[in-house]
Amino acid sequence: MQLVVARIGRAHGIKGEVTVEVRTDEPELRLGPGAVLLTDPASAGPLTIETGRVHSGRLLLRFEGVRDRTGAEALRNTLLIAEIDPTEMPEEEDEYYDHQLMDLDVVLADGTEIGRITEISHLPSQDLFIVERPDGTEVMIPFVGEIVVEIDLEEQRAVIDPPPGLIDDRAEIASSREESDEESDEEADTGSDEESADESGAGSGDASREETA
Repeated sequence: MQLVVARIGRAHGIKGEVTVEVRTDEPELRLGPGAVLLTDPASAGPLTIETGRVHSGRLLLRFEGVRDRTGAEALRNTLLIAEIDPTEMPEEEDEYYDHQLMDLDVVLADGTEIGRITEISHLPSQDLFIVERPDGTEVMIPFVGEIVVEIDLEEQRAVIDPPPGLIDDRAEIASSREESDEESDEEADTGSDEESADESGAGSGDASREETA
């Protein structure tokens, strides 16, 4: 399994160092001296990290064979790619590699289908799930414990508890349920709704089970 762990930025100084945009939660493991990394474009690598240090909050790397600013600048915008075991898990609890989260089904706690994770966006403040809805639209879900309450890799799903307004049609879903309940109450008042209410409840249960299967 290949993972993008960094993108090379501009050259730093005149001795071959480059700044890097880190794209891994484990830079000490993936970007340490001696690490051999594939590249995109492939013609730029593989690259072996010779030294690394932090300067003004940015990680600086020097690669074997790159000794001057010209060579460093030629690597600008190159992606650094690590080979990892697909079964490997991050060291920290409740952390996941991007490939483990891709294509997970996103559902509410009651089984309501929201969509499927198609992309992970790594922002400075937090990570976001880009979720494709059944109708083809997209919604962004912050990957925080208050919202993403469960990641079940065995069932291939992410359970979320979104605040009002995060899911566009969440209010519509609630409104639809309330209208259904009101209609059932009105039918109960007339004594003619018992069969209708039973049929409505069975339909909801079947739909929920199908969505979470």
